[in-house]
Amino acid sequence: QVQLVESGGGLVQAGGSLRLSCAVSGRTFSSYAMGWFRQAPGKEREFVAAISWSGGTKNYADSVKGRFTISRDNAKNTMYLQMNSLEPEDTAVYYCAVAGSSRAGRFEYQYDSWGQGTRVTVSS
Repeated sequence: QVQLVESGGGLVQAGGSLRLSCAVSGRTFSSYAMGWFRQAPGKEREFVAAISWSGGTKNYADSVKGRFTISRDNAKNTMYLQMNSLEPEDTAVYYCAVAGSSRAGRFEYQYDSWGQGTRVTVSS
């Protein structure tokens, strides 16, 4: 059974930084792409970033490009999201997910296992 556990969320002022982590167990981590999604209050969940199995391909939502960096450490079965220059609009619950393939997709249907989420609040 695949388990994903996010950590690193919290309260930060606008302009600050946070680093989210996603630890994965129960699956051959290095074979699959991973992604981050977020859901703001009153909104649907949206794509944030994705990374291929090797880390060689990374995709970002336009809203976070240049501010967020996705990475992974296959030896540690862990994925990261470094978030810089945070804005109040980044306030959301952030979810990590494991894809059903090695490709870094942007759509929820491409992911078959999800974490419980970690809350990020950015104050103005």
